[in-house]
Amino acid sequence: MNNHYQSSNPNPSHPQIPNFYEQNDEIDLKELFIALWQGKWIIILTTLVFTIGAITYALTAQEWWSSSAKIAVPQVQDFTEYQSQVKQYQPVFDVYQEDGTMLVNNYLDGLVMPQQLFQSFVMAFESNKNKRDFLDSNAVFQNFKNKLDADADADADEATRRLYNEWFSKLTISQPDKSNKNIIELKVQATTKLDSYNMLQNYIDYISYIVRFDALQNLNAIINTKKNELLQQKTALSLQAKQNLEVEIQRAEYALQIATAAKVNTPVQNLGEKEIISINLGSAAIEAKINALKTITNLSIIEPRLQQIDSKLTLINDTKINPDIEFATFQYLDDVQMPLNIDKPKRALIAVLGALLGGMLGVAIVLVRFAFRREESA
Repeated sequence: MNNHYQSSNPNPSHPQIPNFYEQNDEIDLKELFIALWQGKWIIILTTLVFTIGAITYALTAQEWWSSSAKIAVPQVQDFTEYQSQVKQYQPVFDVYQEDGTMLVNNYLDGLVMPQQLFQSFVMAFESNKNKRDFLDSNAVFQNFKNKLDADADADADEATRRLYNEWFSKLTISQPDKSNKNIIELKVQATTKLDSYNMLQNYIDYISYIVRFDALQNLNAIINTKKNELLQQKTALSLQAKQNLEVEIQRAEYALQIATAAKVNTPVQNLGEKEIISINLGSAAIEAKINALKTITNLSIIEPRLQQIDSKLTLINDTKINPDIEFATFQYLDDVQMPLNIDKPKRALIAVLGALLGGMLGVAIVLVRFAFRREESA
């Protein structure tokens, strides 16, 4: 019986898996490359389309060029005329002492410090107010503004402010060497080489004029302030001198009365010289003194400091500030340079990126089509 059972199962083994359960989801690289080759015209076409589009954009996009110049702290020879204008008022600020010595006041030195003049130029160059005033008179910017006005809508004011801010960022100042704050690079960006060159040159000239004007105005303001101070001192000292003169006359009149009563007609030595009312001169001399005191009109006889103040006021009135002097608050390390390379658009880069984008899109299209066909065949 066992033999019969064994004969009915001559080849015992594991059950076989039907073929329809075998599924291969791996992508054959050969099939993939074949699909890419078959779709080569799609890849070539999209690459050409995107490349042509990128080149067209690069050739028609607005060009921007940047001119630059490099400046540094001025040398004394750059502002000699201004220094002369300042130093001509130095005696007004010096203090002359009674012993004949003079104390030199350094207040005016701050006006002719090279670093201070240089910082004045840098601050004026960065001022948005100065940039706005300059752009309002610049033809290149006005062309952009006129186009904006032609397309004006409800947000015209906001668009105008945005336009100004964009152009403010095209008038830039930078520090090429972070370790040296005395070297500055100036840069202006415009739509053509010539426009950027002219704009930078004109803006530097404009800022230089403003800085020169402000420097002379500051000097004038300081001198006027000093003049008012001297006038106040003169008024106070004159009043004090008049009072001292009146007191001296009264003292002499009292002395005359006492000398006359005492019948002291001639000078007498050691007769109350240190008294408040001294009669040692005698009545005749005291009377002459009274007459002389009453004829005094020059109060500097009573108060010598008035003579010093008058001389300073005379110097201020006779000295004039020349508004037409020329001086520089910086020196050029590199003059304004015509740009050699365009800032944007970067045509070669745009063309390459366009070709890459087109090629990638073409490959993506071919791969998607390949995936759908493979799924349908499965």
